[in-house]
Amino acid sequence: MALITGKKCGDEEMGALGLETEVAEARTTFDSGKTKGFEWRKSQLEALLRLLQEKEEDMLKVLKEDLGKHRVEAYRDEVGALTKSVDNALLNLKKWMAPEKVSLPLVAVPTVAEIVPEPLGVVLVMSSWNFPIGLSLEPMIGAIAAGNAAILKPSELAPATSEFLAVEVPKYLDCEAIKVIQGGPQVAEQLLDLKWDKIFFTGSAQVGRIVMTAAAKHLTPVTLELGGKCPAIFDSLKSSRDQRMAVGRVAGAKWGSCLGQACIGIDYLLVTDEYAPTLIELLKGVIKEFFSNSEHLARIVNKHHFQRLCNLLQDESVAASLVHGGSVNAEELFIEPTILLNPPLDKEIMTEEIFGPLLPIITLKKIEDSIEFLRARPKPLVIYAFTHDEKFKQRIVDDTSSGCVMFNDTLIQYLCDTIPFGGVGQSGFGQYHGKFSFDNFSNRKPVGRRNFLIEFSFRYPPWNEKKLQLLRHIYRFDYIGFVLCFLGLKR
Repeated sequence: MALITGKKCGDEEMGALGLETEVAEARTTFDSGKTKGFEWRKSQLEALLRLLQEKEEDMLKVLKEDLGKHRVEAYRDEVGALTKSVDNALLNLKKWMAPEKVSLPLVAVPTVAEIVPEPLGVVLVMSSWNFPIGLSLEPMIGAIAAGNAAILKPSELAPATSEFLAVEVPKYLDCEAIKVIQGGPQVAEQLLDLKWDKIFFTGSAQVGRIVMTAAAKHLTPVTLELGGKCPAIFDSLKSSRDQRMAVGRVAGAKWGSCLGQACIGIDYLLVTDEYAPTLIELLKGVIKEFFSNSEHLARIVNKHHFQRLCNLLQDESVAASLVHGGSVNAEELFIEPTILLNPPLDKEIMTEEIFGPLLPIITLKKIEDSIEFLRARPKPLVIYAFTHDEKFKQRIVDDTSSGCVMFNDTLIQYLCDTIPFGGVGQSGFGQYHGKFSFDNFSNRKPVGRRNFLIEFSFRYPPWNEKKLQLLRHIYRFDYIGFVLCFLGLKR
């Protein structure tokens, strides 16, 4: 296997023609059948695992450089999570690839059928900057396990990580089938102009619409992982221990994972008027306990996003709702954990995804009012709820719609390979993680097998009333009636 670095494209080194050449090589490799066998898939997953193990320190360094992530946070959210996912794929790969036997109606005897998972072909993975290693390689695990050739386009907003992936991935994986292409919006546009068998995109809804529009040209199937405003409903827990634990989990989900720049992070809290003061004081205490050392917090990705967040705070009506934090450091691209109480619902901070360390708290007369509050807004990627009320839990499940519901904890649903991860409506569509990633990049092809022993002539013309009655019995699975009608014993 040739040891080559990933390609830099667009205005830098390679234009549209070079991109087409790279994709054509990947398609030739796929068409050769090389990627379809168990041994190739297994070898590539093992190589990816070696990359994660041997280059762990390098990954932690580039995540620090791009986003200021502490090495423990970076391992927890990206390197460690990926290691777990690759191990899971290797453990289950043979089972995932096996044809799945299915039962057929008795009338179909002696037909047998199975569902055979087959790779889609050449797929494009476009990843986001907030978890630039995790969101690049997690879908690639599924693409490789399913037997596809794959092109990865990392985000240019995490340049150190993008360069790392472009240099290191070809050293470990089959560079004829797995390619990393760097570049900005122009390169992304050129890639989207090409024909793909699947596009997997993680990012904003705005860019997601561009991806869908481009995919429609070739009727390319798309998975969109977009995010949105993920709420947390906070009921008035009676136990002080439960209160402290719940608030710690809220703080971890809001500020402890890329400083709030996470699609599954908490965007805002819903709480009763009565309980809000208690919750605010608990949050202040946890912020002091968890984040008094700013080294344990990531930073804002760049000046553009830093200014966007500052602009939210500079609105007079929003600034008036500030109850904690609000300090900013432009040189360090840092905004401290910030709490706001009842900012105006028509302001941008409550109409658009915040994607940063600002936490609005919205108060309600009754906690049950949170359901109508959520139903009036776009469907989020996840709804968090902290409550012991089982009836209220069931109402949340039954009366709201979201990609996921998580009770009394945060973020762990992302790490569980046995449940799917994905959005609904404006928060995205398509699911992955574990077997769901394999299925995302596979075509579940039904295969039926029948011999020539038996023929049912009533399914062909010339038509008569007896054939109609036989068909009626068959479609109702009335086999006794069918036999009696066939023998002329029943009309």
